Amino acid sequence: IVAGARLDDPDVEAVLAAHAALPRVRGIRHKPRAAPSLDEARIGTPGSMGDPAWRRGYALLDKYGLSFDLQTPWWHLAEAAELARDFPQTQIILNHTGLPAGRSAEGLAGWRKAMQTLASQPNVAVKISGLGQPGQPWTVAANGPIVRDTIAIFGVDRCMFASNFPVDRLCADFDTIFAGFKAIVRDLSQAEQRVLFSANAIRIYRLDP
Repeated sequence: IVAGARLDDPDVEAVLAAHAALPRVRGIRHKPRAAPSLDEARIGTPGSMGDPAWRRGYALLDKYGLSFDLQTPWWHLAEAAELARDFPQTQIILNHTGLPAGRSAEGLAGWRKAMQTLASQPNVAVKISGLGQPGQPWTVAANGPIVRDTIAIFGVDRCMFASNFPVDRLCADFDTIFAGFKAIVRDLSQAEQRVLFSANAIRIYRLDP
């Protein structure tokens, strides 16, 4: 279980303690406040990763042995890299491939640079999911380059495939998405495919055998 908690809540420690007492809870997911575009991004906005109140809550994750699932647009990934650097004992799992929503050449270049910045911190892994585009079919041609770039940037040992179901049902069924993932990495070794599809998730989320 990855549970919810508002990290900027003054009473968040009681919530984290209660979650950590449950044997199946492994981490916390809370979307920090994010700007709607690169031009509007500001460091230290209340509720964001740079907000001192939010960071006080985040600092408690290590105390309770909890990882952190992060969902934020790619223009906040430099801020996430600072968070990872300042709290090196806390495992961050970036959700939805860093949200490469805009598929323009400029947008993808910004996304790649931001992903490289975040990947410089060894305590960050990434879930490859959430790649559907509104009104577009889920295809290997559309999503393969993003998947391969993500694996090249983070390395196979810090990437894992995820379904994001039921939300991704809006763009494709489960079999289509996972058949696409398999096709994209078919040239990798069986050992590399195994860690992408299962072993990394087992290790990073500390799942029971």
